[in-house]
Amino acid sequence: MSAVNTPKSPVVDVVVVARNQAPSVAITLSAVPRKQVRSVIVVDNGSTDSTAAVARDAGAVVLREAKVGRGRACLRAIAHLETLPMPPDVVVLMAGDGSDDPRDLPSLVEPIRRDNAELVIGIRHNVRSRLPYARMVKRLLSTVYRVRLDDVGPYRAIRFPALVALALTDRGGGLDVEMLVKAIKLGLHVAEVPVRSPARTGRSRLRALNGKALTRSLDATGRALFHIVRHSTTR
Repeated sequence: MSAVNTPKSPVVDVVVVARNQAPSVAITLSAVPRKQVRSVIVVDNGSTDSTAAVARDAGAVVLREAKVGRGRACLRAIAHLETLPMPPDVVVLMAGDGSDDPRDLPSLVEPIRRDNAELVIGIRHNVRSRLPYARMVKRLLSTVYRVRLDDVGPYRAIRFPALVALALTDRGGGLDVEMLVKAIKLGLHVAEVPVRSPARTGRSRLRALNGKALTRSLDATGRALFHIVRHSTTR
């Protein structure tokens, strides 16, 4: 009887971006399937509460990025991972506000492990996947790049070499769209899998469209448009 070849389990590191989300970070980290990941990295994005201490007590590697911005936080984590003696095979990006369920992590990694996917997007079957921002981005990707996606959410897994090759630069709320557009442009294998999307247990950076939150929402929309249009002109 011939031996059956099974795909090798990749080395997975998790990156959680959090700002003033101590209670939700504690819940999120406690639910991460630790046997399936090598390490969890929490990027403390300018918190003024105990987010960093809570993450450290939960066994996470804590990085600090004082300047607020999802892009800045993710780029800080990428730079850290590049310095490791053995970088990960796969990076899972997860929110720290409780809106991403760590139990879905194996499902996100599975298309990479078995089907040679390079970027996997979590499909949220709830209101957030139908918000104006998500609808706009999906419609533009379909129109400009002829790519139809069910969701463009931030809960995703990506091969680390591909992540580095994308050479991401966005320091704000447009990094997720920049990642997706560049992956499409490079012809990477993009897959989607359904994920749970529980109600947030912590502060959302865009939880209310007023004041600074409105400014950040408009900034993210502007950055998304910039990346979609900018890269379409270099086709």
